[in-house]
Amino acid sequence: MTPLRQRFVEDLRLRNYSPRTIEIYVAHVARFARHFGQSPDLLGSEQMRAFQLHLLERKVSWSQFNQTVCALRFFYGKTLGRSEQVPMLPYGKKPHRLACVLSPEEVAQLLEAARPGRERMLLKTAYACGLRLMEVLHLQVQDIDSARMLVYVRRGKGNKDRLVPLSLRLLTELRDYWRAYRPVRWLFCNQAQQPIHPGTVQRHLQRAVLRAGLRKPATMHTLRHSYATHMLEAGVDVMTLQKILGHRQLSTTARYLHLRGDHLQRLPSLLDRLALPVPQPAQAEGRP
Repeated sequence: MTPLRQRFVEDLRLRNYSPRTIEIYVAHVARFARHFGQSPDLLGSEQMRAFQLHLLERKVSWSQFNQTVCALRFFYGKTLGRSEQVPMLPYGKKPHRLACVLSPEEVAQLLEAARPGRERMLLKTAYACGLRLMEVLHLQVQDIDSARMLVYVRRGKGNKDRLVPLSLRLLTELRDYWRAYRPVRWLFCNQAQQPIHPGTVQRHLQRAVLRAGLRKPATMHTLRHSYATHMLEAGVDVMTLQKILGHRQLSTTARYLHLRGDHLQRLPSLLDRLALPVPQPAQAEGRP
């Protein structure tokens, strides 16, 4: 590791960024430097602008685009102390699209299509607790509190701990899973007893989606969206759900109100209330 990269990592750690965020930020700055074939401290505002245009030409997602901006802003503003260059890095306006949500029947199809054992149990736990991908991958055996029927989520997004309810059915299935695989520390680990890589889980999920015959663009985060929507449909209030999901802002949780199928289905149909003539069934040709 070069001294400059080491300094960048230390600056991020001093501000208590999560290991995953540090990994992502370092990767983005390294990709920026490789694009120009120079050390990033030798590059400036013109190269930043050119790299942003390059990302747009590649049609990367707005999430990746803005992550790159965050990484470069931190690197130039904090590590290099060149804060005058930070305003030269504008964020992209991310389009607000409705989240993909599966119905309870589709979730059941997906879980049934997953391979039995570790793969299916991981997906069940992610859905049953509304966990993010990195949260479920970093669950430890000791985080399952059967006495209080709670799951302890350590260092979630924003480096916050929280508690989520544990269902009796999930506890029973987790006990069967533990007896079969005997994980020591990490609940869902590979052969080296380390957490499974996120990319591996996403590939397993995509194969399960295909086997289930689902046409929706489901990802691991879709299980979390589905959990939140189904909880609201079951009558859980928004403020309680906010705490369970670990959202900082209530407005983040409130967006799931727009995805509630039961609420939308109860709205009046204006077309049905119009005094329109009832369509007559078509008659077959050749008959009176």
